[in-house]
Amino acid sequence: MRRDGQWWAEAVVYQVYVRSFADSDGDGVGDLAGVRSRLGYLELLGVDALWLSPVNPSPGLDHGYDVTDPREVDPLFGTLDDLDGLITDAHAHGLRVLVDVVPNHTSDQHEWFRAAVSSAPGSPERARYHFRPGRGERGEQPPNNWQSVFGGPAWTRLTGTDEDGTSRPDEWYLHLFAPGQPDLNWENPEVWADLEKTLRFWCDRGVDGLRIDVAHGMAKAAGLPDDRRQPGWTPVSDELVDPRFDQDPVHDVHRLIRAVLDHYPDRMAVGEVGAVRDDARWAGYVRRDELHLAFHSALRDAAYDAVAVREAIDRTLAAAGSAGAPAVWSLSNHDLVRPATRYGEGADGPARARAMALVALALPGTAYLYHGDELGLPDVELPAEARQDPTWELSGHTDPGRDGARVPLPWEGEGPGFGFTTGTPWLPMPEEFGALTAADQLEDPDSTLSLYRHALELRRRHPAFHGDQVEWFGAPAGCLAFRRTGSTLVCALNAGDRAVPLPPGDVLLTSAPLTDCGELPPDTAAWLA
Repeated sequence: MRRDGQWWAEAVVYQVYVRSFADSDGDGVGDLAGVRSRLGYLELLGVDALWLSPVNPSPGLDHGYDVTDPREVDPLFGTLDDLDGLITDAHAHGLRVLVDVVPNHTSDQHEWFRAAVSSAPGSPERARYHFRPGRGERGEQPPNNWQSVFGGPAWTRLTGTDEDGTSRPDEWYLHLFAPGQPDLNWENPEVWADLEKTLRFWCDRGVDGLRIDVAHGMAKAAGLPDDRRQPGWTPVSDELVDPRFDQDPVHDVHRLIRAVLDHYPDRMAVGEVGAVRDDARWAGYVRRDELHLAFHSALRDAAYDAVAVREAIDRTLAAAGSAGAPAVWSLSNHDLVRPATRYGEGADGPARARAMALVALALPGTAYLYHGDELGLPDVELPAEARQDPTWELSGHTDPGRDGARVPLPWEGEGPGFGFTTGTPWLPMPEEFGALTAADQLEDPDSTLSLYRHALELRRRHPAFHGDQVEWFGAPAGCLAFRRTGSTLVCALNAGDRAVPLPPGDVLLTSAPLTDCGELPPDTAAWLA
């Protein structure tokens, strides 16, 4: 699938959740200088690029995904000079740099929203967002029945002030996420112009790619109609659409993004569209005049089961292939339970996570790794008083939240900071992280970090890693095996409960030792050529 100049088509991209990667100043929060100090580690690991979570100014309600200025750096993380230095140093280490862009919404502290709140209904300031009068005799009901992704109504009512100083009910504003993240109105040309300005700003600073947050958002169904999938409606079809997301006009936004990036050589955009479950509609986001890449959810969401994994791989390759785009593979990110926990309890989870890492890295296309997965980190159970994720609070504590996957990385030494910080980590790091530090794993040839390093070295240099499709072999129950087309690379996964013979070929790498008889044990993957 690689074409001339498309470095991203087979790259391995490492997601850096900046708050939790490395803290340079002892305040307990990761920062740009911390990332810069660990670039040698990323080069040693063998990734091709790093993707930085948002470092823009933000009140931190959603830890950076509530942006007040998309063209500046929050002092919590450093300065624009720090980011420029990071980009320069990354390039010197042979690493590309991606940054997050959040076009669906802003923070409620953004200057635009502050102006909207202080302006009258119908004003140009409010036209940048979705403001509406409420329903009911006194406007006491939200304008429609849309629900927030984070839980509860997707509308919040403002309170105005009369000339005599008394308060009065005002209009409602739309927020598909937290109330502090008001949605922008993409029917407003000022919103388009501001995004173009942001895209050019980052490209001019030398970033190599952009990750588009909520890339299936932006456009809303015309007239903001009620969501007929919600209680109170009698369904008239099993194919009712979500009026909040994946609306056809959103593709015009991505054409704008592509048109800007086409003026900058070797730049790319990858979209967060994993929530689009219809593969034909998903493929629309990676047409030749839209995004270069898009996340697909099938493998990420698949159960640890050979049949489910095979179906997910086939779906993803077919969807990407229908649009002529490289497939994107990811098992984890800052919003998901880590694989070492998600795939099973006790020792099963880490073993299965190692095996699935080899499956994902053997597939044609580009791979995205979430920091800490190369250390085999589990999700962390946090006490209520330590939690900071708004989804946990907004869901009434029924959602497990995302803090468990955001606990800082253990680099070396002992707690409480494990080399991440000399201060107190912004989320507490458990004692068991002491056995998972990067320093210790670098010295252990059997560690998860050593497995990732070996896998990435083979992926980069071994001649068997080419071909843009897979061919399936027959495999015992609970197992799968595929070969990259046009190559000799074979990947086998044993997700069953007994050891099985390996496919023919010389063993390149296994996620766990083979049996004494040379068979593939349960919860183990192997590469052969």
